[in-house]
Amino acid sequence: MDEAPVPDELARLWRIPAESRRGRPAKLDVGQVVDAAVALADREGLAAATLPRVAEALGVTKMSLYRHVGSKDELLALMQDAASGPVPSSLDGTGQWRERLRLWATEQRALFARHPWLAASPVSGPPKGPNLIGWFDAGLRALRTTELDWAAKVGAVMLVGEYVRGNAQLAQGLEAGRAGSGQDQAAAEQAYGRAMFTLVSPERFPDAAALFASATFEDTGEDTADTDFFSGLDLILDGVAAAVKRA
Repeated sequence: MDEAPVPDELARLWRIPAESRRGRPAKLDVGQVVDAAVALADREGLAAATLPRVAEALGVTKMSLYRHVGSKDELLALMQDAASGPVPSSLDGTGQWRERLRLWATEQRALFARHPWLAASPVSGPPKGPNLIGWFDAGLRALRTTELDWAAKVGAVMLVGEYVRGNAQLAQGLEAGRAGSGQDQAAAEQAYGRAMFTLVSPERFPDAAALFASATFEDTGEDTADTDFFSGLDLILDGVAAAVKRA
């Protein structure tokens, strides 16, 4: 495949140095701009990482940032890749594809816990930066020993990745909904189950009523967020296992 010219935004994403310019060295570089934006998002949420706020944090003018970042959308792409960071060494090992893909999902979940805004940030296309490509590569590598074709491997990695992202978004929404109530997730689920048991009639909603009459929403002392996450993940991996068996 012939090599194509690298667009400016991809060159910045991969930190490919631009041709040197005469004059005084630049006060900033792309890395400093992106680090400041990520720090703002970590502290105050993604909405806080605006070009004016980043410029203020760095003590420069907004216009000076455009020498390093072409647009707000490009800044977001740079932030997403930087916050994702290099793939953790735990994913370098060997083993059965299922345990490796399960670990990949677990590490992704931890990443979203470190940077909550990352799970909620818009996705405008496939991975392009070196860190996100690294995560994608690790997911594909987990399936290397299977007979799945490339399309199936990509589909499996995307499915697991979107499950992890969706679970992180749900967890953030539930946490925001409990804000000020003083309840943890287990207590909130217990209160919900008991309220629905009172309101949901077996005549109108027979299966939902049976669910709320069960002990599903009672506090078992376990981390319900962990239980729910791995239960859903294992269902998805069961589906991938069926595809692996057919391949």
